[in-house]
Amino acid sequence: MAFSLVDRITEIEPGTRARGCFTIPRDLSDLFPCLVAEAVGQLAAWVAMAKTEFRSRPVAGIAGEVKFKDMATPGTILDLKVDLENCEADSILYDGWAYAGDVPIIELSRCVGPMLPMEDFDDPIAVRRRFELLCGAEASLQGFSGDAALTPHLTFIHRDPGTRLRAKMVIPKSAPFFADHFPRKPVFPGTLLLDAKVRIAASLAAEAVDPSIRPLLRPIRIYNVKLRSFVLPGQALEIDAKVLTTSRASTKIALAAEVEGQRVSTARVEVGLLEAS
Repeated sequence: MAFSLVDRITEIEPGTRARGCFTIPRDLSDLFPCLVAEAVGQLAAWVAMAKTEFRSRPVAGIAGEVKFKDMATPGTILDLKVDLENCEADSILYDGWAYAGDVPIIELSRCVGPMLPMEDFDDPIAVRRRFELLCGAEASLQGFSGDAALTPHLTFIHRDPGTRLRAKMVIPKSAPFFADHFPRKPVFPGTLLLDAKVRIAASLAAEAVDPSIRPLLRPIRIYNVKLRSFVLPGQALEIDAKVLTTSRASTKIALAAEVEGQRVSTARVEVGLLEAS
C-alpha cells in the first residue's frame, strides 16, 4: 500500500463524516503540500465507499479551493477530518482539514468527486478488508512510501520570464503508486499532477515578484481545480503556466495540462508569503 495516506480511521459515519490520522515518514526529505490534500481526499473516499458497501468509489474531479495554512515536517502526525455535504450515487461533495496538533496545515473546500464502479478500479473485497483494518482499535497501517510520491521529471520547453512557462512531463509506464492507484486501472494521481503544476507556478512566480522575497515564497492556495480526464501510464503531458496578476509579494497563475492537444486539467494557484495568507 505504497500510496495509502490514511494510517487509521478513528471516527466514521458512512456518507457523512470521519476523522483519521497520517504520520509523515521520518525518512521523507520533503512532503509536497498536495500530498496532504491527498490524505484528506483519501479519508473522504473511505467515507463514501463505506456508504455504498464498497460497490462504488469516488475519483478526483473538482476542488473549489485548497488553502495551504502551514508547513508539515517529517515525523509529524497529521489529524485528518472530513465532512460530506452530499454523498450520492453519482458524486460526493466534501470539505476537509489536516492539523498538526492545534496548527492547521491544509483546508479543502467544495471538493467534488464522481462515483464510479469499484470493480473497474479495485477488488471490492480487498478494499473492504483494508477499511476494517484501518478502523481497528490498534490500527497503525502506514503504507505510504516516499518513492511512491515522486513526481516525474519536468522539462521546461518554453519560458517568457515572469510571464509564462511551459513544461513537459512524461508519466512512467510503471511506478509504485500505480499498485494502489488503482490495481485494475492504473491512473496517475491527480494530486501528483497538481504538485507538478505548483512547482511550475512557484518557478514562474519567483521571476515575477520582488527578488528580496523570493526565498520566502510558498504556495498559498489552489483554486478552481478541474480534472477533466484520467492521465494514464506512458502519456506525455504539456503543462502551461501563465501569470494573471502580480504584486510585490504575491502572484496568481493560471495552469492547464494537455495530452496530445486535449486539455485534461486546469487550475489556478496563488504563490506568495504563507504567513500573510
